[in-house]
Amino acid sequence: MTKHVDKPGEAKRFKIFRGAEAPPLVITDYQSMTPVIANGLDRLGKAGVSAGADVRLLFEVPGFSLTYAWFKSGFPLPLHSHEADCLYYITGGSLKLGTEHLQKGDGFFVPADTRYTYTPGSHGVEVLEIRHESCNDIKITANNPAFWERALQSMAENTARWQSEKKPETVE
Repeated sequence: MTKHVDKPGEAKRFKIFRGAEAPPLVITDYQSMTPVIANGLDRLGKAGVSAGADVRLLFEVPGFSLTYAWFKSGFPLPLHSHEADCLYYITGGSLKLGTEHLQKGDGFFVPADTRYTYTPGSHGVEVLEIRHESCNDIKITANNPAFWERALQSMAENTARWQSEKKPETVE
């Protein structure tokens, strides 16, 4: 992905991005990390949690970003929030958000600083995330050791399947 940062006063320019060239999203701002959360993230990382997700920054300019995420079935997404409003559009698969089951073509809006999580469906979920800010912040609020134990259990049950799991768009 070619990233252009407009200089102050410079007119915004027409830009093209290519999904195939999008770099993995690197979170640079983990806020308010408690020892429980830090330990949980460390344990998930060592257990190979990255095999269950593909998150890429498609486009970013000051004040705007577009992110693609594919979370495989059983991926343990922790309760979290962001500093900016986030708009999500499901491009493949499905997810459960609270009591709602959402599928391809559905979406949801999460206001800034609102805690949320969702569970990918049986074939995983692909989403586009649109923000009016950069997308490198996350405040994980899953400060319950029981969540992290369940997340590790989910990984143990799903990691082998993740190796061959195909994107939802190919199984629908």
